[in-house]
Amino acid sequence: MRQWLRWVWVAVWILALVGPVAAQEGRTVYVLTVDGAITATVNDYIARGIRLAEQDRADAVVIRLNTPGGDLNSTTKIMEQLENARVPVIVYVWPRGGMAASAGTLILLAAHGAAMAPRTTIGAAHPVTLPGAEEAVSPEMMEKVVNVMAEHAALFAQRRGEAAVDWAERAIRESATAGPEEALEMGVIDLIAADMDELLQGFDGRTVTLGDGMTVTFHTADAAIREIPLSPIERLLQVLINPNVAFILLTIGVQAILIELASPGGWVAGFIGVLCLALAAYAMGVLPFNWLGLVLLGAAIVLFILDIKAPTHGALTAAGTATFIAGALILFNAPLSPYGQISLPLVIAVGILTALFFAFVVAKALQAQKPRSVTGREGLVGRTGVAKSRLDPEGWVLAAGERWRAVSEEGTVEEGEEVEVVRVEGFRLHVRRRDK
Repeated sequence: MRQWLRWVWVAVWILALVGPVAAQEGRTVYVLTVDGAITATVNDYIARGIRLAEQDRADAVVIRLNTPGGDLNSTTKIMEQLENARVPVIVYVWPRGGMAASAGTLILLAAHGAAMAPRTTIGAAHPVTLPGAEEAVSPEMMEKVVNVMAEHAALFAQRRGEAAVDWAERAIRESATAGPEEALEMGVIDLIAADMDELLQGFDGRTVTLGDGMTVTFHTADAAIREIPLSPIERLLQVLINPNVAFILLTIGVQAILIELASPGGWVAGFIGVLCLALAAYAMGVLPFNWLGLVLLGAAIVLFILDIKAPTHGALTAAGTATFIAGALILFNAPLSPYGQISLPLVIAVGILTALFFAFVVAKALQAQKPRSVTGREGLVGRTGVAKSRLDPEGWVLAAGERWRAVSEEGTVEEGEEVEVVRVEGFRLHVRRRDK
């Protein structure tokens, strides 16, 4: 009996020692990585990550952020998600040398915790009017947008103190920026962390208030990290939102459709064309583009088609190539676009390849207009010959240097008379007497 009690006490002591370790090992932090422009895809990705963390009762969500900015509508939706999350969210500007500019700054201000890696930058959140849209946005409308954004940013920055509120408004109105040390001094961020381990250790034990008023304490020290990568569909959509990719898809789509129209009956070219144009349309629905560039690209395609229908020995193709390159350069020419700019070498290479493609089509069109040489039995139709025997109605004729079995279609033909081949059936000619 005493031995049994002794084993019970041993078991209790083991549980007492292992329990805290097991509880510590049960801590989980979900980590999302956003590297690129803020888009609708990023919004869906963050929403999915937060939802999974809430379902699994994770201790925190860390968003590693490196972005030059992006779509304002998607940014406000992400801020709304962070405000209503039932799990604390930390935005970590990472890696070294990265940034959370423009829209990224607003997302950082909306997080429950904020941190920056060394030599990173935040700020420059003033809204930018893209080229081609200056007339669409009046100064009064731009002032309204700036005021709303400044007020929105200040509301989220209030939890970080007056200095953070003042800097947030300056980031919107004056494009103010800050490095890690300055941001920490103003209270815009909570700490500077060189890596994930330092980040989790630094936030451990800190207390934050969620959007619903619930107070939560971070338990992140030595927590298990669960990476939530972009799904294949999300990764594809992020790749599409690139001016170079959108331009290539647009070019392939148009050419594939033209091939399908030129030789109907197949489905491969048409399917590829429709698919590429649909993907390009999605990308252009997100990317800022100039309508003049799109018009010039359409004009270039028209010039290529005209050179096929009424060949000018390459003159229209050359003009179309120059118009195509100019249109592509204008299409995505926003210098401050967070989505990047189109590559000049790519535009020139695609323009030359497109010109070569249409030059090949023009050459084939010119070749098709030349009279074809007719050989074989079909070439005998319309030829003349001489009857080598009496055709009544059948006999033999000599045509194209060979003897043929022949049938007269118009009465009897005497030997030696000239005949004309009307048609060929197998190895038998149908002929008629040739008028002198």
